[in-house]
This record gives sequence, C-alpha cells and structure tokens, in this order.
Amino acid sequence: MPTRNIVKVYAEKGYYHIYNRGVEKRNIFLEKEDCSVFLHYLKMYLSPLNELKQLSLLQPRASRFISLNLSGDLSLLSFSLMPNHFHLQIKQQHCDTITKFMRRLSTSYVMYFNKKYRRIGALFQNNYKGVLIEDDSYLLHLSRYIHLNPLNIKSQINFSEFSSYPYYLGKKKASWINEKEILGYFRSAQRLNLKDVLSYQSFVEDYKESSKEILGTLTLEEDDSE
Repeated sequence: MPTRNIVKVYAEKGYYHIYNRGVEKRNIFLEKEDCSVFLHYLKMYLSPLNELKQLSLLQPRASRFISLNLSGDLSLLSFSLMPNHFHLQIKQQHCDTITKFMRRLSTSYVMYFNKKYRRIGALFQNNYKGVLIEDDSYLLHLSRYIHLNPLNIKSQINFSEFSSYPYYLGKKKASWINEKEILGYFRSAQRLNLKDVLSYQSFVEDYKESSKEILGTLTLEEDDSE
C-alpha cells in the first residue's frame, strides 16, 4: 500500500503542510536544548540574508550558512515541535525549494542529534511528508491545527514555547517567521466564512469546529497521531 502524503506536486508559490517524525516513533527532541537547536537551524536557513551576514561578523560560524540560505525562496508561516515529530507550514517560490530546505534542515539536525547522543543511523522514519494547500480557509485552519498541537503535551519540555504561536500573539518576534500572511487572511475572516471570530487567539483557542476534522488528510496520516 503506497504511503499517503508523500509530496507529489511541487508547485511554484505553493503552500504546504510539511511534517516528519522519528524512526520507530522515537522521540527526536529529548531536551529543551534540542528544540532550541532545531529552531537555530530554521533561523540560519530562513533569516534575511543581510541579517545573516551581519550575524556572521559576530559569530563567524554563521558564515557557513550564507551560501545555503533560502530566505528569498521560502517563507515559514507557522511551525510546532512535538516530542517525536514536527509540523511546518511553508510557502515556496520555486518547485525545488522545499526539497532543498528539508534536505539541509534534516541533515543539520540529524548530525547534531547523533553527535550529542552518540548514535548512528537514521533519525527520521522516512523522507518528510507533505501536502499542497490550495484553499484559503484550509491555510488558516492549518495554522490553528499546528498551534494547538503542543498545548496538551505532557512533558518536561514545554513544547508550547517551541511553536510560532507566541509570535502570532506578539509575545516574540523573529524575521524568519512570516506570521503576517496568515494574520492578513484572518483580517478577511468574513470572506473565509469564519463567524464571530474576534481575534486570531480566539480563533485558535475558542473556535468550536475542529480544524483537524476540517483539514482531514491535510493533517497527518492516521497512525502518525500515535
């Protein structure tokens, strides 16, 4: 039986839900530092190039990311980290941008993780999976689904700190996260048939309908939720 949600269509200027999880469902974030390192790689690959060049003057090791930076080709709209997987909501400019980005991100993190925990071999179960999002309301519900994921996780790590939700609420700021695009859609809530929505926070936390049910197969494979 073919695996569902392997990306089959790479569209220019396409929006995608990208995710991957640990091999044998093993945890891929064991300590808070692991989450911070994963976000560090997001920052290095997606920060505006001029900022990265300035950073490299203070931190010479950052200069190795300059030629690998994809900030002009890819936007990270939302994300969340979970104990054994991660979610990314992405817009790519070119058909091959996601492939380049995920190869670089995954390789960097696996090298870090294996060195730290003295292990060898694959960390992720398969190649990343993802689906093309072609509907505006789905795009908004996907950001809600991603932001709700960490809220009920019982762990020594507070995974709600490692999502883009605080950036949407104005509690944090980062140039490598493009929250404005989703919030711009939200300002057009009437066009998206979202009734009685007063704010993005109320949409995420109080909206009665389940975004997971609305999205259906645009979220995870059935066994990925285990």
